[in-house]
Order: sequence, then C-alpha cells, then structure tokens
Amino acid sequence: MNHLLAIVGPTGVGKSQLALKLAQTFNGEIVSADSRQVYRYMDIGTAKPSREELFLAPHHLLNIVNPDESFSLAQYQELAYRAIDDIQQRQKLPILVGGSGLYVWSVVEGWGVPRVPPDPDFRRCLEERAAAVGRDKLYRELERIDPVAAERIDKRNMRRVIRALEIHRGAKPTARQPQPRKAPSYNTLLIGLTADRAELYRRIDLRVDQMIERGLPQEVKRLTDMGYSLDLPAMSGISYRQIGMFQKEELTLAAAVAQIKFESHRLVRHQYNWFRLKDDRIQWFDITGEVDSEITALVDRFIIRNKPKS
Repeated sequence: MNHLLAIVGPTGVGKSQLALKLAQTFNGEIVSADSRQVYRYMDIGTAKPSREELFLAPHHLLNIVNPDESFSLAQYQELAYRAIDDIQQRQKLPILVGGSGLYVWSVVEGWGVPRVPPDPDFRRCLEERAAAVGRDKLYRELERIDPVAAERIDKRNMRRVIRALEIHRGAKPTARQPQPRKAPSYNTLLIGLTADRAELYRRIDLRVDQMIERGLPQEVKRLTDMGYSLDLPAMSGISYRQIGMFQKEELTLAAAVAQIKFESHRLVRHQYNWFRLKDDRIQWFDITGEVDSEITALVDRFIIRNKPKS
C-alpha cells in the first residue's frame, strides 16, 4: 500500500472525529500533524484524543517530548515519514491529521528542511532584542534575509520567527537558499473540512468552555508544579499562555477564557492562509451538510483506484 490520506482545515472543525471514523472504516492509523500535541502532559489544552479515542485507532506522533525539550520541523518531518512508511508496510492506511500547516505541507510537499540544532544562547539574545526593540523589528529582519520563511510564519509567533533566524544563522550557505521540494511518492488524497466563520467560532467557543470544565486550569498548575516554566515555548501556545496569566493573577478566569476564544478565532484566519479554499489539491467539504457518506465514498474510490494491479 502506498496511500496517504490527509485531513486538514481550521481548529475545531472536526478533523479528529472524521479521522477516527475513517480509520475504523478503512483499517487506518492516525499520524498527528499538530505542533502542540507532541508535548507530554499537555492534554486538555491541546485537545489530544481521549483514552477511548486512542483505543479506537492507533495514533502516532503524540507525547514525543517533554515541554522543556526542543522539537523542530525537521524532527517532525523525519518522524512523520517513518510512521507513514511503517503503516504502509503493514498494509494499513496512514491518515495525516492536523491544523499545523507547516507540519502538513512539509510532509505532503517534501520540503527540504535544514537540520540546525537549537542554540539556547542565540535564542535568549533574540528574545532580549525583541523585548528591547519590538517584535516587528525581528520579523522585518527575517523578511529581509529569508523572505520565503517569513511568508510561512505568522509574525506574531515570535517562537517561530526566532527559530527561522536561528536556522538561517546555523545553516550552511547553500542551505540558506530556497530548498528544493521533492514530494514523496505517495498516492495522496487531501480532504479539507470547513464551515462559515460564525459556525467555526461557535464550535471553538464551546470547545474552550469544555476545556475549562475538564480541568485546563488544573492542568496548567500541574505542569508548573512539575517545574515547567510558563516562559517555555511549549507553554506559549493558546490556552496555556492565558491560563498562566490567570495563575499569576494578571487576568481573571473570565478574561483568560475570553482571550483564548479571541486568539483561537484569529488562529482560524491564519490557518486558512495555509489551507486555501481555492487550492485545487484539497477536496473541501462543508461540515454543516451531511458529508460523512460522501467523504467515505470518496476515500473508498481513492483506495480502489490506486490499488496495485495483481
């Protein structure tokens, strides 16, 4: 089997639920493409699958590193290819699922990613510069020296801006040029889930409320009690940052929840820059319609059409 199914779209749209259904129907295994679910102990705020969901289908690339460990795009890409190849060799269907466009396209398009180890001193220096002269100045510097990387990165995501500057500094001169892309020889089907913004925002707000009810504040406290600082890059993501501010009494819980919802809405807009509705490689489905049977039939045709001839 040489198939790869990828399910993409904005946060909260139902990608994971669809992946579970398709994994059960087509003997599949799920490969996460979520940049936050790689961290251990961070479960509620990253919307990791529950124990029941993990029982329904094997999942890969969850809980790979501790919150205080570095994890790069190059590492993710290597592990994703390894997981996909293993699943295919066992004659099962790999299902790549997630809203991290950087992760998804690095796998599907076969990006050449420079292998540059983290440099804590250099990162600290850039963080201090950002605090002193402003984050926009660092982003403009990245635009000047590596416009391709800058275009991929949300300028508000200072962690990724700093990592891009670190890669440019540490890469060999030849690796600083736009890297060639060599898409893997998978038979790939890309399915996108979408809805109008009002519906997406409603679903996001409901999920945030459920995270609070499930114990997100307690999860953040448990992480800090374990010694993981709120200043860690892993803890800078949406929900952890705001609940951390609540813990430090910089925000009320109600204000923290409101900020989580607002930032999640903004994330949706950024994700549509990665997964464009006009991208003809992606077959889009509006979740407000009855689309499950249509998607199942599409995947069935995809598998049959690309089945090796005996």
